[in-house]
Amino acid sequence: MASAEDTPVARRLRSVKHIIIVCSGKGGVGKSSVSTQLALSLRASSPTARVGVLDVDLTGPSIPRMLGLDGHPVHQSSDGWVPVYADGSAARLACMSVGFLLKNREDSVVWRGPKKNAMIRQFLADVRWGVLDYLVIDTPPGTSDEHLSLMEHMAPVHSRISAVIVTTPQAVALLDAMKCLSFTRATSLPVLGLIENMSGYVCPCCGEISNVFSTGGGVEMAKREGLTFLGSLPVDTELVSLLDAAEAEEAESDTESRDIEGEAPFRLLQRYDKTPTAPLFKAITDKILHTLSTEEGHGDGSGA
Repeated sequence: MASAEDTPVARRLRSVKHIIIVCSGKGGVGKSSVSTQLALSLRASSPTARVGVLDVDLTGPSIPRMLGLDGHPVHQSSDGWVPVYADGSAARLACMSVGFLLKNREDSVVWRGPKKNAMIRQFLADVRWGVLDYLVIDTPPGTSDEHLSLMEHMAPVHSRISAVIVTTPQAVALLDAMKCLSFTRATSLPVLGLIENMSGYVCPCCGEISNVFSTGGGVEMAKREGLTFLGSLPVDTELVSLLDAAEAEEAESDTESRDIEGEAPFRLLQRYDKTPTAPLFKAITDKILHTLSTEEGHGDGSGA
């Protein structure tokens, strides 16, 4: 019994309260942008919230670019790898990705299953996450080696893991989302809810939302499968431009003066808060936080 709780991964994640796996049945649904927004929104949910983002999309790591961290090196300490902090000296939004380990961001990662498994184990066991309220894990599309490795290595902390499923309104995306849901059920992974991404298009001129694809599929799937529908997110050109240009924004902010508390302003979060998507995602985050707090309360009650 003691050995199950005393693995390197269990010891490293001992101070992580909640682990949220963001998954999708297929690629191209905006899963990484959802992971990025979730991390930003969780950080903004409390003045003291500490968030980590682990990018295990090993063949297509995009989290570093979206957080403005491309080109940042990973440092080794006596206690393991030091994550890269998107918010600088505030150190409340940590990130780790294979993208930090590539010589050039255009380099491909051509690895077989065993090497992927070893990399994920190292991310979980060797990164110095410290105390975190939330660890958001961005996974590759589908249900492949990476997902199985995650569930295997995090088995000792299974009670703290839950998932968010991302889909788009199209029928083919919803069908693949069902496969993702099937995986969560096969591995007894609780699902916090379903997000329907790219549900409509925000006009950059007038702000009106037009339905480019079919709509309502995510709501129907959630209702049919007994899931919480967390919300719909439109295609937001301001958000796309922000995440694409995050690298330049963060590089600029490094040279700016610090605020009264001595903490450099987190420019990416400030700009994100001004996008049309931000208030929509805040409502999604509020639902997630409510579910997590409810589950935590039940857990406290049953552990008497």
